[in-house]
Amino acid sequence: MNETEKLAHYKKMTETPVPLLIGRLAVPTIISMLVSALYNTADTFFVSQLGTSAAGAVGIVFSIMAIIQAIGFTIGMGAGNILSRQLGAKEDEEATVTASSGFALAVVLSVLLAVFGSIFRPDLMRLLGATETILPYAEAYAEYIFIGAPVMCCSFVMNNYLRAEGKAMYGMIGITTGGILNIILDPLFIFTFGFGTAGAAMATALSQLVSFLILLVFFLMGKSSVRLSLFKVSMQIRLYADIIKTGFPTLMRQGLASIATVALNVAAAAFGDAAVAAMSISGRVSMFAFSAMLGFGQGFQPVASFNYGARRFDRVREAMKFTAITGTLIMLAAALICALLAPEIIGVFRADDPDVMRIGVAALRFQMLLMPLSGLVTATNMGLQSTGNAGRATLLAMARQGIFFLPLILILPKIMGIDGVIAAQPLGDALSFLLAVVLFRSFMRELNERKDGLQNAE
Repeated sequence: MNETEKLAHYKKMTETPVPLLIGRLAVPTIISMLVSALYNTADTFFVSQLGTSAAGAVGIVFSIMAIIQAIGFTIGMGAGNILSRQLGAKEDEEATVTASSGFALAVVLSVLLAVFGSIFRPDLMRLLGATETILPYAEAYAEYIFIGAPVMCCSFVMNNYLRAEGKAMYGMIGITTGGILNIILDPLFIFTFGFGTAGAAMATALSQLVSFLILLVFFLMGKSSVRLSLFKVSMQIRLYADIIKTGFPTLMRQGLASIATVALNVAAAAFGDAAVAAMSISGRVSMFAFSAMLGFGQGFQPVASFNYGARRFDRVREAMKFTAITGTLIMLAAALICALLAPEIIGVFRADDPDVMRIGVAALRFQMLLMPLSGLVTATNMGLQSTGNAGRATLLAMARQGIFFLPLILILPKIMGIDGVIAAQPLGDALSFLLAVVLFRSFMRELNERKDGLQNAE
């Protein structure tokens, strides 16, 4: 980008009315998140046609994909929020160093994960909750997910960079293209070529490679405000510590989500393959609904971080409030649709298995009951993280899947049976909401004090 383009971009991020700016940035991120969730759901749908045990395998390997995503999002959002604040402060060269260093870190960590996972794949699948009947399907699925881990991870990083600097449209093109390709390749590889569950993983890995190449081209063509250069990779440990620190709430959120999925699978496995499959299906559907909120929140984050770096605290405060209210309304609409159509939605996957239907419908409806609360939780978490308040953001990120959910999933099934498995996540969501209310109010007061302090100094 030349200096004129950079100035125009700066004015757009600091002067466009907040609701309009968030809306513009949120549309491509919502589309990206929905497409990503859709191809994950498509994997579940096509693989479930192979049987209940195969459907359960998708839930098992989803933990691995959550780890890959955790690495990519931790680095992408950590470095992305830092470079966004640097761009807001007009520190363009520093932003390029941050971007290049974060990308290099992602390459190293994802390659290590791929090697480790490939070597210990059978034992790892058992550890993640695979029963003996699910294990063969899970191993076949995981093999190609590990092979594709580096490109998947780096795609998440580049997408977050583009979103962080307010150019989510480019990220949407890369992610959406890969997602649509995945949906097309799934039935071809699974059924036509007869690769079974391995075919779904092949389709995912190949599609992620296409997304990676598209996103990389945007950086090489100079569409980004930052560059990716081997010569700009920092040797300063402090920068990597800052990236991890800023992205740590994401690591907790994504990492604990993976641990929570394992705990959920282990708890459900005590009640048979049908329970594992049902919780996997309802979880994917819930994630699809929640992805709209995540996309909206990701449209809000660059507005918060950029304006925080530009010391426009009034705009950060307005963005927080708008995101919380609008997000709650979005989640309320999604929850009502999913709750009303729960039998039809679960039936799309395994209508011929009455146990999967019974457990899946109950789980989906209970999850949707408290889904609207995620609007405030997401706005608070992402707002704190975007502005460098890593400690409180990490606390809230840990709350849903860690502090509250893990004890509940360990205790409730012993008391309530399968109903305890179903109830654990919604109850964890309710407790997270109460914590978010406290953090939201305190942060809004701080932003107001910073705004007043800036005005008095002037």
